[in-house]
Amino acid sequence: MEPREFLFENARIVLADKLIEGWLAVTDGRIVEIGAGRAPGRGIDCREDFLLPGLVELHTDHLEAHVTPRPNVRWNPIAAVVAYDAQIAAAGITTVFDSLRVGQVSPSDTLSSEHASLAAAIRSVREVDMLRADHRTHLRCEIAAPDVVAMTRSFAEHSPIDLLSLMDHTPGQRQFRDLAKMRAYYTKHGYVTERDFERFVAERLQMHEAHAVANRRDLVKLARASGAAIASHDDATTEHVEEAIADAVSIAEFPTTSEAANASHTAGLSVLMGAPNLVRGGSHSGNVAAAELARDGILDMLSSDYVPASLLLAAFELPHLVPGFDLAAAVRLISKNPAEATGLGDRGELALGKRADLVRVNKGGSVPIVRAVWREGRRVV
Repeated sequence: MEPREFLFENARIVLADKLIEGWLAVTDGRIVEIGAGRAPGRGIDCREDFLLPGLVELHTDHLEAHVTPRPNVRWNPIAAVVAYDAQIAAAGITTVFDSLRVGQVSPSDTLSSEHASLAAAIRSVREVDMLRADHRTHLRCEIAAPDVVAMTRSFAEHSPIDLLSLMDHTPGQRQFRDLAKMRAYYTKHGYVTERDFERFVAERLQMHEAHAVANRRDLVKLARASGAAIASHDDATTEHVEEAIADAVSIAEFPTTSEAANASHTAGLSVLMGAPNLVRGGSHSGNVAAAELARDGILDMLSSDYVPASLLLAAFELPHLVPGFDLAAAVRLISKNPAEATGLGDRGELALGKRADLVRVNKGGSVPIVRAVWREGRRVV
């Protein structure tokens, strides 16, 4: 049985606005006291490790790597969910929005038809209380796909949608404005052969012309009806941002240019960038660097994207990369800000009354190491 009340002492506590050396008390899964200096009693000795709020992850497609560990290989979905959940929690993530693809744009894209079965696998593991993190649903909707609206509508009839992103990977725009880079990326990863690339581009352009506008309109209606937050994916121009504003989008997910990121931030959209982008020193596809947006003061949130451990690493590296960024500000990008952007006001910071979602982190070496994780006062790692 987990203790109903417990205390952390001798910790470097990362609050939303500052770092203090002190103690923190938990009762019934909530934070009830925080203080500087010596604790009022004996508790868990953190030995000067950092104590952070549980991380909030809005966009990770890492579940796919567990479901398809090799090309043409499908793993047991429940086993995949359990392994994925353990890796998420071990990275300090206590709330995760599982990214599920919706909308089939090519015969090889079979995962887009498995979103319902993956959601069912997550639900079945949750029902037996075997999940370490709090899992929520992020539907990544490819607006040019002919079946995306029907798939999304069917999903909404059986499962909640917490976040819906409007994606458009049509060649020649957004993430893949440079067709040469798209060719290199798609052929390298086996999405299309060199011989078939031109035909692939022509088919995708035709698909976009036939479906994108109407599908985007209908998906926005579905998101509003379900109460889901809406993200616009890979915006590249001010016109894209204006369209996002008209659709009541609240999250600018991976804008590809500083122009789009600045316009989004100015309009009040929360700008989300990939933590791997920051850790690696730039985008793997040649788009705007997250560090550049941080220096310009227009970076609001970070996502682990394809490397769960990148969130913590990015937060601890950011103060060294960008003058004026302290650790508290960096941690807000991976906890408080994403929680608020999705309406989760009960978590994301170490404050009285908030959920006791906690991460103990050691930074004695070159990278932050997660020692332990608690979700609502229950140790999960």
